[in-house]
Amino acid sequence: MSVLPRRRNGEIPATDGVVIRMAGIRKVYDTGKVKVEALRGIDLVVHRGEFVAVVGPSGSGKSTLMNLVGCLDTPTEGGLADARNRRVGFVFQSFNLLPQITAFENVEMPLLFGGVGKRERQARVTELMDRVGLADRMEHRPTELSGGQMQRVAIARALAMNPDVVLADEPTGNLDTSSGGDIMGLFEELWRQGRTLVVITHDMALARRAGRIVEVRDGLILRDEPTGSVATLREARASHG
Repeated sequence: MSVLPRRRNGEIPATDGVVIRMAGIRKVYDTGKVKVEALRGIDLVVHRGEFVAVVGPSGSGKSTLMNLVGCLDTPTEGGLADARNRRVGFVFQSFNLLPQITAFENVEMPLLFGGVGKRERQARVTELMDRVGLADRMEHRPTELSGGQMQRVAIARALAMNPDVVLADEPTGNLDTSSGGDIMGLFEELWRQGRTLVVITHDMALARRAGRIVEVRDGLILRDEPTGSVATLREARASHG
């Protein structure tokens, strides 16, 4: 079992509350002919208000880890505390927008399923589209938007139900360098506003913009440490507090 490294000075304190707690998580895929151990005893704690980048090569187990955090899969062994009671917003590499409806309607979809009334839905979607910089694109369909704009719509949709944590799986993977940087900038802004974010990325330059890097390799956590961004965030929050 991997042992979670001690928290270092400068990280967001534990008093902010735990959003994700994983202990001794193992995941084995059994194809009938061979068993593949994707995760080999993962311990991971994420506190409210953290921005965590999960990095690692293909096949390292990082996507499996993300699926377990988001309850898209179940562990073979180990504990994931309060997972089913936690609201999660998802952002995917391929955007996963419905092409036949507008950007506004895509963001509105979770609110419709959540039983939110029309007036509140309209106000919430308008606010979110403005927050992601697309107030003038609300009536456009995804095919009329750039890749970066589609991902911004996907982020707005992920925020619609005010989730406890936003999980993003390679959110910049289908974008050019400039658009990818813009999306990470948006995540940084959401972090400054107090959002909890867990992002899978293969790009270390983008990962360093998060507050904490968790490196996964061969189903184990090799590194779990803060970046310089945490101190900057703490200073910014203090100056506004």
